[in-house]
Amino acid sequence: MEAVVVDAGSKLLKAGFAAPDQDPALIIPTKMKRVVEDGEPADSSAVEEVTVDPVVRGFIRDWDAMEDLLRHVLYTSLGWEVGEEGQILFTDPLSTPKAVREQLVQLMFETFNVSGFYASEQAVLSLYAIGRISGCTVDIGHGKIDIAPVCEGAVQHIASKRFEIGGIDLTNLLAQELHKSNPSVIIDISEVEKLKEQYACCAEDQIAFEEMRNSCQKEQHTLPDGQVITIERERYIIGEALFQPSILCLEEYGIVEQLVRSISSVSSENHRQLLENIVLCGGTASMIGVFSFSDTHSIFFFKVLKSASKKRQTCVLHLFVHLL
Repeated sequence: MEAVVVDAGSKLLKAGFAAPDQDPALIIPTKMKRVVEDGEPADSSAVEEVTVDPVVRGFIRDWDAMEDLLRHVLYTSLGWEVGEEGQILFTDPLSTPKAVREQLVQLMFETFNVSGFYASEQAVLSLYAIGRISGCTVDIGHGKIDIAPVCEGAVQHIASKRFEIGGIDLTNLLAQELHKSNPSVIIDISEVEKLKEQYACCAEDQIAFEEMRNSCQKEQHTLPDGQVITIERERYIIGEALFQPSILCLEEYGIVEQLVRSISSVSSENHRQLLENIVLCGGTASMIGVFSFSDTHSIFFFKVLKSASKKRQTCVLHLFVHLL
């Protein structure tokens, strides 16, 4: 039996068999609903459904829920038989605490009785996916952003950056902005998520952002319940929050500054190799215009970013985009 690969993110869990050029066999939401009974078993009114997030900001937080989720994935969806379990590869987020890794190993061998287990770092796997062993990954996920330089298949942890800004924060920001411009409309957060995926984008630079912010074309969108909302500058504010976290009331450097600081922390002899192999991954990385391009040589990218990181349109490199 082929080994199973599991990538458990904060929003989606992807799983499948380790076969060349094969998409994940299963992509499902990580969020679960747990039935809680309060009172007599026969009393249906005492049954309550509680939403549970097994994975929060990239790390497993609810182990009971994760066990239930994996049981469904491995046995029900992928067809494992009890007593005939195979091998499994887990993707390992950047900066995973040792205690989390140890508990995952214990869960795999003692509960699921796997014949083999390995956890491989997500940054390394993202590079492997495009045939590289060295580069810098920028993983913009649902609950966090990880920036990890990788040299010859080894993550440079001392230079890696992790900060807790992700797709969920942008969704919440969009909900706030839409409420300001459409105060009479109540929008479910799941619909806000869809609006983000459809409309959110990034301006080319800060000047373009200010222009768009002051004069942006309005668009009307009809919600499933028939309500009509207006969308204009909100779409650019969402994207700009990646570059200016202060929009989210966070005292963090933007993604470009974080990338520069990460690569500059690695030995200078590796700078060119890292800059020529930058990989964007994670669902939020698919937002229109996250990075802009020009024909400037990639070796110039580091100098430009260091001196004028706000001018993103000149920050050009050979960027290999891979969406997990």
